[in-house]
Amino acid sequence: MSHPSSRRGFLKALLSALLVFGLAALSQGHGGPGASNAQAGAAFYDYEPALADGPPGSIIRMEPMAGAPLNAHAYRVLYRSIGVHGESIAVSGVLIVPAGRAPAGGRDIVAWAHPTTGIVSRCAPSATRFVFQTMMGLRELVRHGYIVVATDYPGLGTEGPHPYLVGRSEARAVIDAVRAARQLAGADASNRYAVWGHSQGGQAALFTGIIAGSYAPELRLVGVAAAAPPTDLKSLLNEDALTDGGRNVTAMTLWSWHRVYGAPIDQVIAPAAMPAVDALAQECIQSPYDMLRRHYTQRPLQDQFLAVPNVTALMPWRGLLAENIPGTLPADLPVLVTQGGTDRLVLPQITRAYVRRLCAAGSRVDYLELPGVRHGFIGHHSAPQAVAWIADRFDRVPAPSNCPAILARDQG
Repeated sequence: MSHPSSRRGFLKALLSALLVFGLAALSQGHGGPGASNAQAGAAFYDYEPALADGPPGSIIRMEPMAGAPLNAHAYRVLYRSIGVHGESIAVSGVLIVPAGRAPAGGRDIVAWAHPTTGIVSRCAPSATRFVFQTMMGLRELVRHGYIVVATDYPGLGTEGPHPYLVGRSEARAVIDAVRAARQLAGADASNRYAVWGHSQGGQAALFTGIIAGSYAPELRLVGVAAAAPPTDLKSLLNEDALTDGGRNVTAMTLWSWHRVYGAPIDQVIAPAAMPAVDALAQECIQSPYDMLRRHYTQRPLQDQFLAVPNVTALMPWRGLLAENIPGTLPADLPVLVTQGGTDRLVLPQITRAYVRRLCAAGSRVDYLELPGVRHGFIGHHSAPQAVAWIADRFDRVPAPSNCPAILARDQG
């Protein structure tokens, strides 16, 4: 049985989530009747495998969406990308183009990388009623005149399962969404883009920075902004398995990687725990109410979950984890990392350690830690700083860095 103080903490977090979600909806200005038209039918995401053949980023189909802020034009899009095993796949997402005339050099692009929404196809953000409200900073990005692209990632919307926390898969989907925007007639997209992501999307943003130069040399990535990115998956699948959030992430990762990579899940999960793991795999995380539901679904895992003391010590899991832990980025690529000071899932000390690695490798990193902010809310709370930081990168303002102070503290 959970301790009363932990239940109070969860309920407090849930009430805060309800407040933040409501404020986000109001701030994006999508309360009108057009907003309900954003929800998609399942047929949009279905495709014959042959349709996926073609240049990554080329558009298979698209349809208009209502409810974008500031009279922007929005489209649900199905575009081509490359899967985990090098196969041709289709990925869904959203493209948002500001109203009005494009600047002389074309519209710059911001790629939004969303946090965890689930690992089965029906959990795609582009299929939900409130997709625009979940893109942190969207209204201000549109106000700046940027095209905003938001991938669902592979296996969300399209046939699953989703390769959850598979960094290069996420990054290819992000970059190919940028390519798709450049294919859109009338968008007048430039070849410059920035990536901004939260949680899982923070990992996607970092991996975008890692592969951008080799995967899409025709594009120019001007900056990477990541809020609470998971940079140490070993902690998420080991130490964090003692918390609600950690059990959720661990269950989803093991379930996904079993299907994506063929890793033996019965090697690491107790048989009695599998019904709860399977149930969690089928639930989406698209509202605070989903968080409440998952809180109760994962309860059996408090008593029996992992069949081994340390998943991260076993192959093939150990090798897969190493493959999906982000390394350092090119030194000339500016980075913004934001972190909640009371995050219990992506721990502040782990994010600080990753920032120190970036600094030691020569990156210019602007690190911002917000006291009292939990994991689920750092994207919302740091969105104003992220938008301003991205705008400066497009305006060619020299990138700030607090690396000297961070490294000096280590030496002291």
